[in-house]
Amino acid sequence: MHPAPRALRRAVAFATTALLATALGCAPQPDEKAADAPSGAAGNTCAKGKLATKTSGKLTVATDEPAYEPWFKDDKPAGGEGFESAVAYAVAKQLGYDKSAVVWQSVPFNKAFAPGEKTFDFDINQVSISDERKKAVDFSSGYYDVRQAVIALKDSKAAKAKSVADLKGLKLGAQVGTTSLDYIDNVVKPSQDAAAYAKNDQAKSALKNGQVDAIVVDLPTAFYITAAEVTDATIVGQFENQGGTPEQFGLVLDKGSALTPCVTDAVDALRKDGTLDRLEQQWLSDAVDAPVLK
Repeated sequence: MHPAPRALRRAVAFATTALLATALGCAPQPDEKAADAPSGAAGNTCAKGKLATKTSGKLTVATDEPAYEPWFKDDKPAGGEGFESAVAYAVAKQLGYDKSAVVWQSVPFNKAFAPGEKTFDFDINQVSISDERKKAVDFSSGYYDVRQAVIALKDSKAAKAKSVADLKGLKLGAQVGTTSLDYIDNVVKPSQDAAAYAKNDQAKSALKNGQVDAIVVDLPTAFYITAAEVTDATIVGQFENQGGTPEQFGLVLDKGSALTPCVTDAVDALRKDGTLDRLEQQWLSDAVDAPVLK
């Protein structure tokens, strides 16, 4: 076949280009605004009472067993009494779930922030927010600023400690996986290894039995232990915040959970309207003063 004359080829090319332009002009084009908008916008995912929870229409909240005072009362997380129980229900209400829609689940402390998919929507169990833990889970904004404290038996040498240096020669203990244990290892840096216990109950028993000179727990727990559980013990003192940033407890969620911004917004709202302060005064008001160990 002979090649078409140049003029004819030019005309055919022009017509083809025109047809393509027309077709593209009629086809749906990407919406620049839609492309720039994040998927799962908060307005949709945080609709009150309609979150993408583990069980539709329910909010599954986890904590450890036993559930200690003053965070919970009578080892009953669902009772609504104790600071963390009250906070959990306040967050639930902010998210659009009434008390009957909250389902409690028992999850060991260390498992709450270990890698892996969670069985709960959020966990509340005095879990301090840290960069290391954020590698495995999400956190809400902090719902309580906390300090760590040292407890010793009243008639012991440890009870006379006035500074961090005075603690270095003591046998100290704390629950494994806690910032309490971190403070022993990284702040006190004792001459002998700290004793790590699976539960605070075991640490308290070790203190009573003389297996350790002192234990480290968060300050509100220290006040409760010395007032109601180990009454011959005393609070030696509390540690200063490290790095100028307060240690905070946060609600724990699945890594990348769609609920994280919703739960954070709820905590922030409770702080802004004074609810967190009111609950702190109600349940933790006695846990406010102890000597500072420097």
